[in-house]
Amino acid sequence: MGRRSLLLLLLAFLTPGAAIPVPPALRALSSLHLSTSFRSRPAVAMKYSIHYIQQKVDHFGFHTDKTFKQRYLIADKHWKEDGGSILFYTGNEGDIIWFCNNTGFMWDMAEELKAMLVFAEHRYYGESLPFGANSFKDSRHLNFLTTEQALADFAKLIKYLKRTIPGARNQPVIALGGSYGGMLAAWFRMKYPHLVVGALASSAPIWQFENMVPCGVFMKIVTTDFRKSGPNCSESIRRSWDAISRLTEKGTGLHWLSEALHLCTPLTESQDVQRLKDWISETWVNLAMVDYPYESNFLQPLPAWPIKVVCQYLKNPNVSDTWLLQNIFQALNVYYNYSGQARCLNISETATSSLGALGWSYQTCTEMVMPFCSNGIDDMFEPHSWNFKEFSDDCFKQWGVKPRPSWIPTMYGGKNISSHTNIIFSNGEIDPWSGGGVTKDITDTLLAIVIPEGAHHLDLRASNAFDPITVLLARSLEVRHMKQWIKDFYASLRKMH
Repeated sequence: MGRRSLLLLLLAFLTPGAAIPVPPALRALSSLHLSTSFRSRPAVAMKYSIHYIQQKVDHFGFHTDKTFKQRYLIADKHWKEDGGSILFYTGNEGDIIWFCNNTGFMWDMAEELKAMLVFAEHRYYGESLPFGANSFKDSRHLNFLTTEQALADFAKLIKYLKRTIPGARNQPVIALGGSYGGMLAAWFRMKYPHLVVGALASSAPIWQFENMVPCGVFMKIVTTDFRKSGPNCSESIRRSWDAISRLTEKGTGLHWLSEALHLCTPLTESQDVQRLKDWISETWVNLAMVDYPYESNFLQPLPAWPIKVVCQYLKNPNVSDTWLLQNIFQALNVYYNYSGQARCLNISETATSSLGALGWSYQTCTEMVMPFCSNGIDDMFEPHSWNFKEFSDDCFKQWGVKPRPSWIPTMYGGKNISSHTNIIFSNGEIDPWSGGGVTKDITDTLLAIVIPEGAHHLDLRASNAFDPITVLLARSLEVRHMKQWIKDFYASLRKMH
């Protein structure tokens, strides 16, 4: 699989080097009174009911009427029929209950927006499997795993809810999502503007596709995070790759490395070395994504500002190879064993099993083709160029499909999206996915909010006493826009009557 494994964590995202300034709208907010929703307070109890809807396996053909059960969750404690709204989470690549439990922002603002919360599971993930146990059997069964089919599921679900829930018919719906789910929220507003009045697309790298951003921007941001988190930290990591190569060239090197890194499965052959390097690389990437200002367990149980903790072990790059790798082990141990429960480190696992790695692997081999590269100079990784042919051959070997790298920009407009309205693109400045995100306002209603101390969709997470002021301001601004969309919807409804 090689470097493509780095794509497996598009959960559900800056320009290299220089920091992006806070947008004027966000700067102006600093003098505003913050919405009471986002002050530190106890976590909201997440009570929801679980439902299923029969969806067509294929919305776009007429050959088959085959259906499957799509799961969705509803929380309506604060919902009001009078002047209320529906917040619709466009589920991404994993179990919807896990995403629901990690999207506290929606729960925090439900009362203020008199909102019903709906969390829709993405087809082929969690329990929403079109062919049950055979869903991942081959490319014929996987043929209906596309963004278009998933958006159509969401559209059918919204129509169904409005038809069957008394009082919901004439209410505004807002799409929300983070990471891949954020991309879907933005694309849903673009493709179905009659069904949602606006979208909040958090950490949504809608431009991480061919010829839209440099392929090296992602790894540069990861490196910047490590460079700023401790002296010589990124340099120690940069030097570790050659140290691994030198050690494993020696007869006992693989055995020594397996012991030093406490690996569950020992390295036995030369191709294990690349797997090890890919696993270590992915660990650094994941840390950059979840570099939250408080303890969290989104991908793994982690301390606050985990990269700072990791970098304490990587202060000295000028030590022997064996010493450097022992330091690397201590750093990896922060990510894999913060709880102290791990007996060994498993190099085939980097994150929670709630994410659907198999389905996502297929999606990156078809529509979601995101070029990544590194040069080892502007970043701390081994040089690795983007080779589409190699990538395509790898996909064909694994899934029997060939990627279509230009289909997503063709389908959703690439950078030419100014004809759309009412989408907020929020990005954390320390989130590597921000390199492929929208970080400058496009029009008055296609807005960018950049959160200087924000990692991956920090704004969608629950309010926390350790939240930086920048994320409080971002959330306050997001709610202000949503209230305006709701107000505009009701105003136009009154005009119609």
